[in-house]
Amino acid sequence: MKRRILIVDDEPTICLSLKRYLSGSHYEVREVPSLAAARETISLNVFDGAIIDQNLPDGKGVDLIGELRATQPDIAIVIITGMADFPLAVEAMRRGADNFLIKPVNLEDLEAFLRKSMEVGSLRRKVRSREILEKKKPPEFGKSPAAASVMDLAHMAATNDSPVLISGETGVGKGVLAQWIHANSSRNAGVFVDVNCSCLRGELLASELFGHTKGAFTSAAQDRQGLLDIADHGTLFLDEIGDMDIAIQAQFLKVVEEKSYRRLGETRTRRSDFRLICATNKDLVKESASGRFRKDLLFRIQVLPIRIPPLRERPSDIPGLIANILTSLNYRESRAAPDVTAFLGAYSWPGNIRELKNVIEYAGLRARGGPLLIEHFTSLTQMPEDATDGSGELDQMVEDSIRTALIRYEGDVTKAARSLGISRATVYRKLKKFRETIQ
Repeated sequence: MKRRILIVDDEPTICLSLKRYLSGSHYEVREVPSLAAARETISLNVFDGAIIDQNLPDGKGVDLIGELRATQPDIAIVIITGMADFPLAVEAMRRGADNFLIKPVNLEDLEAFLRKSMEVGSLRRKVRSREILEKKKPPEFGKSPAAASVMDLAHMAATNDSPVLISGETGVGKGVLAQWIHANSSRNAGVFVDVNCSCLRGELLASELFGHTKGAFTSAAQDRQGLLDIADHGTLFLDEIGDMDIAIQAQFLKVVEEKSYRRLGETRTRRSDFRLICATNKDLVKESASGRFRKDLLFRIQVLPIRIPPLRERPSDIPGLIANILTSLNYRESRAAPDVTAFLGAYSWPGNIRELKNVIEYAGLRARGGPLLIEHFTSLTQMPEDATDGSGELDQMVEDSIRTALIRYEGDVTKAARSLGISRATVYRKLKKFRETIQ
């Protein structure tokens, strides 16, 4: 599809020259001789770029910039004029022009400026579209009652500023949920500051959070802003807060209560208006009972607790998650066969959604655009021994996957076991447990 360029100039020879050159460069060109004609044209049409003469019969070209930006924010705008005028160039750029050129215009340079400016506009559109989607589209946790409950609480969290504690095993999506809450809150114009407490301990974590002055400790060669400064009017996300040292917990408690702190080595008290979201894969109630986590801090950070259950507790969510992951990875033509869904549903997923995504991505690459088959999941080397412990739904999934494989390979246990990534002995053991005997 050709990109559309609007030329606003009252000199016919210039319009003809520009139109010939740009048309030869595969642009669709429309020319008008005045501001009034330009306003009428842009009210009815969308353009990718505009070349505007500064001196027009009914006004100045720069006066059109704001109107164009208001209705077509990503359009590339070039102002051209007959004489060098530095203040005018500054004014044009301030109003939103991408470039300012002096006649006679080098057509190759003009086309290069237009192309670059349109590429920037295209990037702006993509970023804006992604931000809108990330803000409005909830993270995919599934359709089960447990997953729906998580999102109900997340929506509640997005409507207020209360501290949130997200708990769950590694890989369930705690960080994703925290970012979604921030993006849909009144603080979404502020910064989302992500701190992993398990990677930083003691003085290092304190320095990251509070900042420090030059000479506060041996390696403090200069003043440094803390993450609390950066999170002002935004969101501070403390991932794996259960790993925070007890001494830092005491310091951070005051920050949570008073929203005030001091940089290391500094006497001045600073303030930060941040919203706090924490995440942990530990049971902080047990941690506090054992003295490894302060009870008073726990009370302050879990005003709104959200627990994301592991995948093994909600196997009915797995088919939907598989489809969503395939879409997000642009594997639009790939689909998981029913026996694959049953096989994946029987796995315990110790790494949860993160592991599922990695496995699906690898299988999608091996499938080369075709349907996902069990043999594409060689990374799942064996079916867990406790896969049938618990719900009857899991029992049935395991049995279905083994039965399907045996039917596909006409009763050949070796081939069926290999396709499932398990041993022959496991196939026999599982079938015996289901009171099935292979003849």
